[in-house]
Amino acid sequence: MEEKLRILLCEDDENLGMLLREYLQAKGFQAELCPDGEAGYKAFLKNKFDLCVLDINMPKKDGLTLAGDIRSVNADVPIIFLTAKTLKEDILDGFKHGADDYITKPFSMEELVFRIEAILRRVRGKKSKESNIYHIGEFTFDTQKQILARGEQQTKLTTKESELLGLLCAHANEILQRDFALKTIWIDDNYFNARSMDVYITKLRKHLKDDENIEIINIHGKGYKLIVPEEPVA
Repeated sequence: MEEKLRILLCEDDENLGMLLREYLQAKGFQAELCPDGEAGYKAFLKNKFDLCVLDINMPKKDGLTLAGDIRSVNADVPIIFLTAKTLKEDILDGFKHGADDYITKPFSMEELVFRIEAILRRVRGKKSKESNIYHIGEFTFDTQKQILARGEQQTKLTTKESELLGLLCAHANEILQRDFALKTIWIDDNYFNARSMDVYITKLRKHLKDDENIEIINIHGKGYKLIVPEEPVA
């Protein structure tokens, strides 16, 4: 039986915290709820967690301070911040303190689980050597070297191209939510970054155009979908 992934959940709103814990457990996670930053830090030192969800405004030790303490013990464990702050400066401050993602209140529990699963997929991908290579129809994509290859032909991708193609591959034949991609790669989902992402989508389509079985399509109002053959092309 596969061991459940452990999540440290720090939230001082008792009602919200209990709802989140119950929802995460219903989704197959093992969640430990702490009402403040000090309790969260003690729990982190005592147990091994796969991911941390931290409210920023907590008594005794706020989420940013707690994140710094956690990072001093484990530099790799993913951290998601929950906060009512929506200013760009606050969001950037969260990322400077080691956030892997940042969710502003109010939010849907489905969105939180989606982001948790996406981060854990990326973490597992980094840890697994095999997951650094994606097979996209006739192409092979090496995420570490940022090289897209088809036969003897190789294309060196830019960092943004590589990050975006990596997200599309992780969600192959599924919808990659537009706002999730923007916040993951560009941090902010403003108008200018959205236009920038459109440009990179166009570039990726050109890189992949030689295989007619591959397509990146727009899903109106939602995002993009990388269409790839279900079976490898011979």
